[in-house]
Amino acid sequence: MDLGLLAQYVMNGLMLGMMYALVAVGFTLFFGVLDIIKFSHGDVLTVGAFTALATFIALSALGIESSVVQLLVMLLAAIGAMAFLGAVIARAFVLPLRSAPPLNTLLITLMIGTVLREMVRLFYPDGANPKPFPRLLPADSVNLGGFNLRLDNVILLVAGALVIVCLQLVLNKTKLGLAIRAVAQDEETTKIMGVNFNRIVLVTFAIGSGLAAFAGVMNGLYYNEINFGIGLYLGVVGFSAAIIGGLGNIYGAILGGFLFAALQTIGAVSLPFASAYKDVFAFAVVIAIMAWRPTGLIPEKTSERV
Repeated sequence: MDLGLLAQYVMNGLMLGMMYALVAVGFTLFFGVLDIIKFSHGDVLTVGAFTALATFIALSALGIESSVVQLLVMLLAAIGAMAFLGAVIARAFVLPLRSAPPLNTLLITLMIGTVLREMVRLFYPDGANPKPFPRLLPADSVNLGGFNLRLDNVILLVAGALVIVCLQLVLNKTKLGLAIRAVAQDEETTKIMGVNFNRIVLVTFAIGSGLAAFAGVMNGLYYNEINFGIGLYLGVVGFSAAIIGGLGNIYGAILGGFLFAALQTIGAVSLPFASAYKDVFAFAVVIAIMAWRPTGLIPEKTSERV
């Protein structure tokens, strides 16, 4: 295979892996603090992407033409709105069902996701059709021996990596992160130690939903198009990535995201009719991995309570 083409496939895989990892980390955060699967997570991503697009349209109507200002305001609006939405979902629907069977929480988050997705389709102007997303990043590129390295891809990749690094710093170096990790490890003990359990849950859901919004904007900037169904697909892939990486382990979620993207890339390169079968190949390998290691590649560390 031509090295330039191979490098292009690698870059595409890295871009997809970063988006999948951001979504998978959100699933892991939710599972870590409450041991639940929030199936509306992908649809929160959709709402975040459309919030960013609506913000861009509003800024353009106000005559603000600076792409830097537009992008920053879009990110702040999408992340802030989705963080608030995630906290509301946790407070109004998830926390009240803590004593109910896990299936109840799974079903209600699934229904919330359907409501969010259909609201975008029905109430956003012409929401049933794909929407062009603004090209706000530099379109410059560098030709490296047949490999066309786009500056906007590099910026997106670096930005995604910085978000993950910042999240790790928050979780490992701050009191908030210590509280989140403590709640994930032992709810009862943290309550005895004076930690406000409900507040930590709300903050965690806000962080995870903010990550979904960032991934939604990243997806729009990468493909220059969004539609009301993007969250459904990215939610399934992100959940699969979290599972194969080890649900409850952030490093496993990141690994799972890049592994899933690598499987899709391998499928696209090696299989006939690649564009049609790459997802089939990726999910088939995921099923095999789950059968081989049901706890994931990096299982969450647990301690037996006495």
